[in-house]
Amino acid sequence: MVLVYPQIVTGADLLRGIIKLDHLAPLLQRRGAKSVGIVNSKMYGIRSFCKVMEKYGIHPVVGLSIRLEMDDGADMLLYAYAKDDKGYGNLLKISSAMSTREPETLPLKWLPAYSEGCVFICPMTDRSWDAKRGTDTIEAIRKACRTVFIGISRPGGIKHQVEDEILRIAEETETAVTAFHESRYIAEEDAFAFEVATAIRSGYKLNDPSRPKMEIYDAYVPEEQELRQWFSDHPEWIDTMAEIMLSCNAELPPSQTLMPAFPVPEGYTSASLLKKNCEEGLIRRLGTVSRIYYERLGAELAVIENMGFSDYFLIVEDFMRFSKENGILTGPGRGSSAGSLVAFSLGITDVDPIKYGLIFERFLNPGRITMPDIDIDFADNRRSEVIEYVARKYGKAHVAQIITFGTLSSKSVARNVARVFDFSNEEMSFLSKQIQEGHSKRLEESVNKSKALQDWIAMDPVRAKWFQAAKTLEGLPRNASTHAAGVILSPMPLVETVPLQSGGDDIYLTQWAMGDVEEIGLLKMDFLGLRNLTFMDRIQSMVQHDTGKELHFENIPLNDAKTFDLFKKGDMTGIFQFESDGMRDALRLIKPDEFSDLYAINALYRPGPMENIPLYSRRKNNKEKIDYLHPQLEPILRETEGIIVYQEQIMQIAVQIAGFTMSEADLLRRAVSKKKRDVLRQEREHFVKSAVQNNFPERSASEIYDLIVKFADYGFPKSHAVAYSLISYQLAYVKANAPAYFYAALLSMATGNQEKTMEYIHEIRGKGINILPPSLQKSKYSHIVENGSIRIGLGAIKGVTPSFYNIVKEARTPKGWKTLFDFSAAIGGTNFTEKTIIPLIKAGALDEFGEDRSVLLASIEAARNHAKFVSPEGDDLLHEIIYSVAKPKYSPGGSMPRFAMLEYEREVLGFYLSEHPALEMKKTLDEKMVDLVLVPDAKERSMLKVAGMIREIKRIRTKKGEAMAFLMLQDETGELSCTIFPRQYAASNIHLQELAMVQIAGTMEKRNGQTQLIVQQINKV
Repeated sequence: MVLVYPQIVTGADLLRGIIKLDHLAPLLQRRGAKSVGIVNSKMYGIRSFCKVMEKYGIHPVVGLSIRLEMDDGADMLLYAYAKDDKGYGNLLKISSAMSTREPETLPLKWLPAYSEGCVFICPMTDRSWDAKRGTDTIEAIRKACRTVFIGISRPGGIKHQVEDEILRIAEETETAVTAFHESRYIAEEDAFAFEVATAIRSGYKLNDPSRPKMEIYDAYVPEEQELRQWFSDHPEWIDTMAEIMLSCNAELPPSQTLMPAFPVPEGYTSASLLKKNCEEGLIRRLGTVSRIYYERLGAELAVIENMGFSDYFLIVEDFMRFSKENGILTGPGRGSSAGSLVAFSLGITDVDPIKYGLIFERFLNPGRITMPDIDIDFADNRRSEVIEYVARKYGKAHVAQIITFGTLSSKSVARNVARVFDFSNEEMSFLSKQIQEGHSKRLEESVNKSKALQDWIAMDPVRAKWFQAAKTLEGLPRNASTHAAGVILSPMPLVETVPLQSGGDDIYLTQWAMGDVEEIGLLKMDFLGLRNLTFMDRIQSMVQHDTGKELHFENIPLNDAKTFDLFKKGDMTGIFQFESDGMRDALRLIKPDEFSDLYAINALYRPGPMENIPLYSRRKNNKEKIDYLHPQLEPILRETEGIIVYQEQIMQIAVQIAGFTMSEADLLRRAVSKKKRDVLRQEREHFVKSAVQNNFPERSASEIYDLIVKFADYGFPKSHAVAYSLISYQLAYVKANAPAYFYAALLSMATGNQEKTMEYIHEIRGKGINILPPSLQKSKYSHIVENGSIRIGLGAIKGVTPSFYNIVKEARTPKGWKTLFDFSAAIGGTNFTEKTIIPLIKAGALDEFGEDRSVLLASIEAARNHAKFVSPEGDDLLHEIIYSVAKPKYSPGGSMPRFAMLEYEREVLGFYLSEHPALEMKKTLDEKMVDLVLVPDAKERSMLKVAGMIREIKRIRTKKGEAMAFLMLQDETGELSCTIFPRQYAASNIHLQELAMVQIAGTMEKRNGQTQLIVQQINKV
């Protein structure tokens, strides 16, 4: 008997199987298996399956489980295998055809078109065949396919009750019979873990009585003697199974460069069109173009043409042109592509590589041929428009987004398995706290390091089962989603090289992840959505709307004194990449006064290089002399105060000292950064020998090589640092020169984030910018600038949807509305509901009607009835008459207390809009109080003085019977939990009343991530 396993469902099939290849392959090798076939429901995991099996000397067979749909709508399971390369291509098409339709079945009438080169097995003992187990079905399939077998399975050695009937059908249709056995887990004891996986996938709990009954049993990988025993009466079936597997010789196609062709006008080649576009673009950019630019451009174009990448640049230029023509904001560049003058000329990047000393070979190196990789940032709210444009231009069949798989990490598998075990919320919370992720920590490792987890598991056998199942499932793919950026483009229909499935926005999704897709040789482009570009787009739109002038970020001067003052102060709220406390400290220390400082700080502020920030600061501010290892390093390292900061500097040193070409220098940089001892030794010999030939002293050359090795890990791509620092500078420029527009856009971006909103409001008020309340008649959906002040948008109010805002906007008239009743009549009784009107009143958006908010709340029902009364459907004349005579009145509601008004504002807006009583009180104090929003940023255990209003008090007694209290203090910036222990409580109890204004001195502590103040002294104000 030749041992083969023809039906393996791997863990790649999203919990339909839980077999891990690194467990399966060595097991099959030990058993002496000759061949193994994969039959996942999609082509997930095919490439890794083939590679792993070949590594272990086992012949892999590419197969697929098909749901075949008969003419009457019934469907059943069919196994398909690729016999040759034609069959492999047809499996890609079958999988794509099923995965891009609903339901995911393959109609029988489609089968003939895909059958060439394939072997099909009809597993007639499978439950899906119960209703269609007859000669008619087999004859219909045989008519559609060339090579068909009938499969009989005996899981656990148990014969199917209709096996004799199946044999009769096989005889009548003259179809050969083969044994089959589907394996979804490796060992018999894994059956329970598979049941858990099925429950996770289907969303059921194990104790749910409505959970579907398990239909798969004994689906483990049997030993050879078990298979022989199960089919002892028909050993020829096992032989047939082996013959089928060994006859399948399809292989994964070799990698090739599949570069799409850009449609060029008649008379041009892609290379000549690219040259023309670049030269025209350079003139547009620079006006007068010097010789150095033309020489660099010519050298880059020659490399691009020789590498066969002219079409690629034209494709990118084209969708960048589309973006700009349609007002879609794009980034100035990203990664090493900013080092290309061709990219700058075409408008792909906004960074002049010659001006900033950027190196093309860091991006494209003729000595290291790889597909080019230009990553583009788009405003994240419009990224999809660009992808849709590319799909329209090159054809839907040629463009797809890339799939990504979410795996069951240690914490994820613990929680998912716990959920199907129906563990309590307390148990789930305990597990989340105890299981630490990061540094590839596995679940078993977390348990071994936690006595609490070990004790918890030992307390209950059910928990031991949980642990075993979770360990088995850990690391398996759980779900599929769309990669955040990756898009592929193919010169031929994608289905010929990669399996597809339905994706979002009518764009296909690959069934293979990024690594597999790139390995085939398909062109991958990254379309990244950058939130900060959306932020800049909001600013641009507001400025243009208010002033009629277009704000061109690329024309902003890079030497603005007000902008650098912000950087020097560390006033970086809302500034891309520079917001963190550590980055602000670095800015205050270095005191940047030119753009080069900003991208140097950007490159330095990372683990490792940040050790050089104090040195950079001392040298920049003339507190320490720069000492160069050799005079020839000065021109290269002068801009970074004698410190190697950028990868490009390592390359320049290799060129200057050792006489390397830029291509050789790039290869050196890559080799040295890997820190392999033998590679370091080889590169040292190469570098020193070349330096000596370049008339450089051997000892100095060796010292400089050591310097390169030391900084190889630290080096950051200068091209990326420059490009991304441009975005940071542009935002800071707007903040310094048009702060109202900056903060209006920033607040709009923070909508829904109460903590950030309160932080921004506090800073805005500190800058002296007035914040106007939301206005029913003046506000837009987002925040806007109104005469130098910021008008809160209606969209900031919880409960106000874009659709309701549009109703209000359409109903507005130049005359405006004078009363709540005018407003209700204008939008109609159907739209005037408590759900939408109460939040508007609480936020103060209806204060312009001149009535107290309590009166407005009390009058909602009256206003709604008025709207229904004056708006009879379909009779405009009657409406006019009724409206002219109707005189509705407000309902009595009294006066809303100040505290209630503030709480309502905070409830629907996330912050206090009216002046908080605490702010009035603080103005009367002699001492400066710390704003509550700033307390979490203070040093732990430091003594602080705060003031505010007591919003809530909770009095308790300790175990000794002593009285103490917890109180919630509130000021205009936020809230803070305060703890008063018995001794302080006894002295201050008289002051502890809700709504009382108090001044507190205490120490700041953090417990379980929560900030609290331990009260030392409390005084009533």
